[in-house]
Amino acid sequence: MDSTVSPDKEKTPVKPAHTRRKRVIGTIVAILAMVGLGVLAWKLTHQAPGAGPGGRGAGGPGAGPGGPGGPGGGRGGFPATTVGVGKAERTDIPILLDALGTVKPAAVATVRPQISGVLQKILFTEGQLVKEGQVLAQIDQRPAQMSLLQATGQRQRDEAQLESAKLLLSRYKTLLEQDSIARQDVDTQAALVKQLEGTVKTDRAAEGVAQINLGYTQVRAPISGRVGLRTVDIGNLVGSGDANGIAVITQQSPIDVEFAVPQDHLPTLQQRINANATLPATALDRTRTTELATGRFMALDNQVDTQTGTVRAKARFTNDASTLFPSQFVNIRLTVNVIKDAITVPVTALRHGANGDFVYVLNPQDRTVKLRTVKRGQAGVDRVQVVEGLQGGETVITEGADRLKDGAKVTLPGDRPRGQGQQGAAAQGAQGQQGQQQHRRRQQQEGAAQ
Repeated sequence: MDSTVSPDKEKTPVKPAHTRRKRVIGTIVAILAMVGLGVLAWKLTHQAPGAGPGGRGAGGPGAGPGGPGGPGGGRGGFPATTVGVGKAERTDIPILLDALGTVKPAAVATVRPQISGVLQKILFTEGQLVKEGQVLAQIDQRPAQMSLLQATGQRQRDEAQLESAKLLLSRYKTLLEQDSIARQDVDTQAALVKQLEGTVKTDRAAEGVAQINLGYTQVRAPISGRVGLRTVDIGNLVGSGDANGIAVITQQSPIDVEFAVPQDHLPTLQQRINANATLPATALDRTRTTELATGRFMALDNQVDTQTGTVRAKARFTNDASTLFPSQFVNIRLTVNVIKDAITVPVTALRHGANGDFVYVLNPQDRTVKLRTVKRGQAGVDRVQVVEGLQGGETVITEGADRLKDGAKVTLPGDRPRGQGQQGAAAQGAQGQQGQQQHRRRQQQEGAAQ
């Protein structure tokens, strides 16, 4: 009996339709599981430390700087911004005026002889400090001595003639009483006496001039100060007409500094001057780091320079240590006024916005900041006055304010970060959740396959 193969047996058996549906469903479930794992992984990696599911921080919905979704916390789950802080303190603020000045000696005198003569002696050392009236040089005295002797002799001769004329006038008056002489002779003799009296006075004046010229042979210091380099040597003929003289003396104690004041500062400065206030002045070096001398404001010029818009002013310094030198350039810091008990903050805490100046004030309880509009006053070197908007003792943000908004949550450099145990527990909880979800998906896939 021939065995024939059935055509149906040679074909590949066809799987039922429900089996293919199970495979499709299993593939879809696997894809969805992978998508869910990816979303969960993204949330775990972008969530703030200690934040719960849903990306909300510990401060509740929208907590942290910037409000909801803002930087530093909130719905975005970003960490709080680390900032620097400072205190609003009550201090005295000096109103300062800085300017560039030139040191000017209080007095300068060129030592010149007042009579002509040959220079015989130099009695000073170049660069020496001298006193007023100190003898600095000696001129040949012999011509002056001879002039004095001549004037003295002329005076003595005229005085003798005057005595003789007076005696003769006395005799004439006696004879006139006896009617033994004419009145004309008496009047003539009286006129001669008056003439000789005038001559004697002239002789005495000439003698005094000769005596003064003899004293001028000693060249004395006209002022106290430091004498410079001498310009003439011994043996030269010197006189009052010499342009350079013998030397130059500059008075360095006290000494002045001239500087320019901008015309915008004139009202405040003039008000203090009219109140007879003493304005302290400090001379600083070129780098404004070393204090050279301290003094006081002395005088203000009477007109404004139209080209520069400034007024010349002068401050005086005792310069006991000789730290200021004539024609030296220095920086002047003038204390115009002092504001007592003013509220000040660091300069970096004050910011400017569309609505004016403002600061961020820290709430120490919940570590949040509050934007507060303030009104600034006088500014110092490192602090600025706040006229309105702050109270003494409040804490303001000095660093990191660019990343803040009203109500933002912040952390301070000294704050302790969250414990690693809490972060580990949160991570383990997330991993356990992820494992349970994966276990349920595997069970669903096995059931679908069966």
